[in-house]
Amino acid sequence: MGHARPPMGWNSWDCYGTTVTETELLANAQFMAQHLAEHGWDTVVCDIQWYEPNARAGGYNDNATLLLDANGRQLPVPERFPSALNAAGHNTGFTAIAKQIHQLGLRFGVHLMRGIPRQAVRDNLPIAGSTWHAADVANPASTCPWNSDNVGVNTEHPGAQDWYDALIDQLARWGVDFLKVDDMLAPYHARDIEMIHAAIKRAAAAHGTDITLSLSPGTRVSLRRQPHLAAHSTMWRISDDLWDRWEDLTAQLDRLALWAPHQTPGAWADADMLPLGRIGIRAERGEPRDSRLTHSEQQVLMSAWTLAQSPLMMGGDLPTSSPQTIELLTNADLLEHYRQGIAAHCILHEGDIRVWATPPQAKLCHVAVFNLADNSHTAVIDLADIPASPQATAVDIWSGETFTVNPGNEQHPYPHIVLELAPHSVVHLRLDTGDTDVNTV
Repeated sequence: MGHARPPMGWNSWDCYGTTVTETELLANAQFMAQHLAEHGWDTVVCDIQWYEPNARAGGYNDNATLLLDANGRQLPVPERFPSALNAAGHNTGFTAIAKQIHQLGLRFGVHLMRGIPRQAVRDNLPIAGSTWHAADVANPASTCPWNSDNVGVNTEHPGAQDWYDALIDQLARWGVDFLKVDDMLAPYHARDIEMIHAAIKRAAAAHGTDITLSLSPGTRVSLRRQPHLAAHSTMWRISDDLWDRWEDLTAQLDRLALWAPHQTPGAWADADMLPLGRIGIRAERGEPRDSRLTHSEQQVLMSAWTLAQSPLMMGGDLPTSSPQTIELLTNADLLEHYRQGIAAHCILHEGDIRVWATPPQAKLCHVAVFNLADNSHTAVIDLADIPASPQATAVDIWSGETFTVNPGNEQHPYPHIVLELAPHSVVHLRLDTGDTDVNTV
């Protein structure tokens, strides 16, 4: 499950909620293949309730009747995913959709809830490849507070691993490459994480698959969990759902500043998907809209996510998002740094100003100055803090503006750069540091 860089892709939640269709999935996959794949975007994820025949926008149906196979495993609803039915009328799952997405050179992902379907427990369905049944392994007292599709498993029961093995083996046979599992972290379900990780390893051995594991949501996830998360998953959320509100974004910057120093290849703290472009089409919250974040606020988001090495999962419908949105997702300087896997650290937190910088790499680093205030602000960046020489050159990756290095003076004794920041904005400098010996400055 290791990745040299954080995953990059598209997820159906922000635009289609529980109701995405095969046509919409494939339209986003085709757009990604044509316009984003060359920039590193490569994964298409079908989010929650693809197995719920009566799924609706704006919430969940309590105790819904789900589409399950004879062993209690979820099946895609043919009314929304018609290719699930083969010529003989048998539900073959996501096999056909995964094949089409793979043919585009992309990876395919799905969403699952922790545990076992309540309906499978009620009907006491047999677990595939096991002597146990659903009711044997269920823990009805362990429930999700916001979705009633599943109940937990009794992680002390030997059949619980059989359940996860059978469930993930089927996904692997369908061709699933990415698995987002929900209701995992609040509270923290360590044994479920371990069992799903083990099931993915067994599926890899059996089918030669490489399934990325993403865990959510991230309410109250402590940094002390990082070693366990890194050992058993590829990415994990560090917040509840993020939406297109400035207050959500500013809160996320502080979380990212906490987690960024601990990012390691193959194990990524996830600040949630990007609420950019055309969202809310049939989503949990709000009406159909273009992201309510201003363009400068969207630049803040993209700079923060990439500098902190968060996974990038686009939330807006790609075919109907604006060209300006696609430009944000394909900024060459931004993604060149992102692919290097070098996380920035917050080196200054003063009032509404944050300064993040990466360590100099091959005489090149990125320095971002965020203004979270509702008013403009002048910021002075001392090159001794980077470090960088007086010969350094600095270009804002968003505006293309080149900034002059000023010599030291009585007020600012070190060579420095003066930045004028608009409200709710970032200046993200690509800094050629020159001679990085701090003693020269």
